[in-house]
Amino acid sequence: MRDAHRADDLDRRLAGYFHPVAVPDDLAARVARRARAVRGALGGLERRLAVEASSRGVSLIRLGRQASAPSAGARRHVERAREEIAEYLRGQRSFFSVPVDLAGVGDFQRRVLETALEIPFGEVRPYAWVAERIGHARAVRAVGTALGGNPVPIIVPCHRVGRTDGGLGGYLFGLPVKNGLWALERRTPVLEGCTSTRIVCRVGCIHGRHMRPDNRVVFASVDDARTVGYRPCKVCRPAA
Repeated sequence: MRDAHRADDLDRRLAGYFHPVAVPDDLAARVARRARAVRGALGGLERRLAVEASSRGVSLIRLGRQASAPSAGARRHVERAREEIAEYLRGQRSFFSVPVDLAGVGDFQRRVLETALEIPFGEVRPYAWVAERIGHARAVRAVGTALGGNPVPIIVPCHRVGRTDGGLGGYLFGLPVKNGLWALERRTPVLEGCTSTRIVCRVGCIHGRHMRPDNRVVFASVDDARTVGYRPCKVCRPAA
């Protein structure tokens, strides 16, 4: 009898949990407005960015007019950064390969920015997580200041850090852009495989440019790809 009551109680809980929720009449319109807002925030952003670089890598990204690079090596980094940022904003890249030069930042800020680089594509961590990772659990506000002064936003993903309550927090290019980047990364695939080569790459890898559309398959993880016989690309190293 007791088991029967437990079964009935479980059935009632499951029925309540999976009970369909009424959909608002304006849901489609709200989704469309949100999509337009995201496109508006990111639309043409790459054309409004000024990128500076040294011979070691990209050193500054800001809104403004593009200036000439001081050397051939710096020009190559600038061109590569602009190309990769454009691909990223089109949803065609899930990682950056262009090097960055953080020689102009202090030790504390460098550690904060390097920790931001550890946050996986499409994921978000709170400021407190960054503070704990660098060994200064109480320095949450200082972490926010360091991220706010990030000289290389987008490439160094300070936009992947938000408030503990799930809020956006601040962002150099404004909250609409930060919200747009969150939405962009949520809908951009991270890994893709080629059915002819049986290789899995990060989206944006040079090998992916040679894939035929009908040979392209998206994976949730490298382990998933391995279970069906794919091996990680040696160029973009998705397993790392």
